[in-house]
Amino acid sequence: MTGNYQYAKDYLSQAFRLDSRINAKIAQLESCRDLATKVTGTISGMPKNPNHLHVDDFISKAIDLEAEVAAELDELITLKGEINQVIKRVSNLDCRYLLELRYLCMKKWEVLAIDLSVNLRHAHQIHVKALGEVDAILRASQ
Repeated sequence: MTGNYQYAKDYLSQAFRLDSRINAKIAQLESCRDLATKVTGTISGMPKNPNHLHVDDFISKAIDLEAEVAAELDELITLKGEINQVIKRVSNLDCRYLLELRYLCMKKWEVLAIDLSVNLRHAHQIHVKALGEVDAILRASQ
């Protein structure tokens, strides 16, 4: 990447990182639900094994994870709104469209290039230009 626009890239990439964390928690939640369907409750008068897992344990953990995912989804929506406000201030339309596709829609570079009707190299060149504009916008608002 020509130019050092790491500040702008880090700012814009916040949504990627948060989205990845949310996806990881959703995977944990699905795993927890799968395990809960495999655990059966014990119905007997025998004393309970303290190491034995019960469906209630998994349900409780699933509820906690669902609450975490919901909170992080709210945070992601807010963050994307803030990033969108910065992107809207980018003057070049190609740059703005690239930033929207990459950082709000989270498209991969190959798909993004096709959407822009350019080759991958040109998409990266537009990206560098776009990061320069975002960097200037962010620094001016500090």
